[in-house]
Amino acid sequence: MSSVIAPLSRPVVSWSPPDPADRRRSPQTRRTALITALGVTAAAISAFFGNEAIFVIAFLFVISWPLERIWRRHPVPVRRLALRTDLAYAAASPALIFAGTVVAAVLAVVSLMWLPGLAFRPLVRSLPVWLELVVGVLLFDVLIYWTHRWSHTVPLLWRFHAVHHSTRHLDWVSGFRNHPLDGAFMAPVFAFFIGAGFDGRITGGLAAVQFVIGLWAHLNVRWRLRPLHRIVLTPDFHHWHHANQPEAHNTNFSTFLPLWDIVFGSYYMPADQRPQRYGVDDPVPLTIGRQLAYPFRGLRSAFRERRRARRATAG
Repeated sequence: MSSVIAPLSRPVVSWSPPDPADRRRSPQTRRTALITALGVTAAAISAFFGNEAIFVIAFLFVISWPLERIWRRHPVPVRRLALRTDLAYAAASPALIFAGTVVAAVLAVVSLMWLPGLAFRPLVRSLPVWLELVVGVLLFDVLIYWTHRWSHTVPLLWRFHAVHHSTRHLDWVSGFRNHPLDGAFMAPVFAFFIGAGFDGRITGGLAAVQFVIGLWAHLNVRWRLRPLHRIVLTPDFHHWHHANQPEAHNTNFSTFLPLWDIVFGSYYMPADQRPQRYGVDDPVPLTIGRQLAYPFRGLRSAFRERRRARRATAG
């Protein structure tokens, strides 16, 4: 991806894809251990107070791990590269989601997207329940499509989204590798839906469905599921989105319905190929602590350079 959208003021660094038999772990640091411990503690407390998401994650592991062992696509070992980092993200997900939600709430208010939502509220309220559901699903999905697409094409947003794409091995646990502020940038979409008065169960249900589908889409399985390619998100479809191959850059942005990629010209599903190389060329570090800090490094100097460049061009 990053050969198209490089991070602000950072050099593009190429790398060789790791050997599938590579059993190296990401470096163990005190910061990683601390974040993992805090994440596990937060997960335990969250489960104690009735957070069912923790049990859902455990259930998904029980289901996904055997599938990847029986029908695996790439021969990735159990102790694959940076597994500890992705497990740290899974353990810390309650704390990271909370942090992202706080930022998202602020962005939702300041984005003012609830104002056009209020303008559409009378129309939404006049719809029958079934039509509100259909319109809500389609509208939510197309807005998320464009938000996702902009996270690849807007350099500032890409800094945060690159963390998710930095994994070089795709499997169910790699789907947890997300910078909390990456998801927060979807706040304007939720602000619009709340302002428009869509049933909260639609928005909440779609968010939950996208979470589960997101884990499913990263599975290291060899299923092709050709009849579903143009209907709903499949692992094959999303693996091409993660492929670090020039022909696949900036493709398959849909997170539920591939319809939007077909309509807006970003659909890519070659019949006779499978993606072989994942990750980004950006110098994203391996450990969770450094990955969380990565988008902010050099940000101030990058904006200064941009301002200088604009002034020089204007002059």
